Amino acid sequence: MPELPEVQTTVDGLNAEVKGLRITAVWTDYFSAFHAGKENIKNPKYFARFKKEIIDAKITEAERQGKNVLIHLGNSRTILIHMKMTGHLMAGHYIFNANEKTWKPRAAKGPLLDPFNKFIHLVFSLSDKRQLVFSDLRKFAKIFLFETADRHIIEDLMHLGPDPLTKEFTFAKMRERLALRPTGKIKQILMDQKIISGIGNIYSDEMLWRAGIHPLSVAGKIPLPQLKRLYKAMSGVLRKGIDFGGDSDSDYRNIYGERGQFQHKHNAYRRTGLPCPKKDSGTIARLMVGGRSSHFCDKHQRCY
Repeated sequence: MPELPEVQTTVDGLNAEVKGLRITAVWTDYFSAFHAGKENIKNPKYFARFKKEIIDAKITEAERQGKNVLIHLGNSRTILIHMKMTGHLMAGHYIFNANEKTWKPRAAKGPLLDPFNKFIHLVFSLSDKRQLVFSDLRKFAKIFLFETADRHIIEDLMHLGPDPLTKEFTFAKMRERLALRPTGKIKQILMDQKIISGIGNIYSDEMLWRAGIHPLSVAGKIPLPQLKRLYKAMSGVLRKGIDFGGDSDSDYRNIYGERGQFQHKHNAYRRTGLPCPKKDSGTIARLMVGGRSSHFCDKHQRCY
């Protein structure tokens, strides 16, 4: 699932490529009987309203909140896109294939033709004749529209924890948030979006490795020096993820259909059985924490 760095990379791409453009048309094949009556575009009746409200609206800015992409429109509406497991947005010149009932890039070559980019289920046609498309292999994404002024009462946003890359997220703030679950396992707490927003499986493994903290450590028992290391590692790992364009170990691609490069920088995540990069006899091991896999060094990460 795209985490904070992947979502931020997407938002940066949107602001570079589609900010200021108008939406001239919108198409989807997400329709599902399971979503009848629900407030998202997979409900055909909702999509009809969604379409009516965004046609001719200008994209004024994209923003990230937690793992959510927010596309603000000039008519005081905001499109929320949670990319879930396999979703990603791309901009380019596309054409609709009537026989296959899907959209394909006009280009004969290039990153948009990556096989991971072909599962297009939502298309915004833009005023510069390009399309902003959403590829989503497993069709888990959540997409809906809301009044921008109501963002403070939107269920998907109002319960999110603080963003770890803001100036307001001080060391004291991190301690305050972790203290909400003092008996919880640190790996699970880091991934709890109500505690701190934006962190998932990949980056929690990497920041715990940097901090030398075992994923099963009890939050309230971690000593102050290690907590300080975790605070520093949190910012460092997330910013590194952004610098390298996100992690494309799985499906994620950027606005141009390109892979990120952070998967080549892993120290722990999915390196089971390999030597620890610290190079003095540690080995990366794997265990399950709260139903999710966790990767750690069996020598350098201490359990508290």
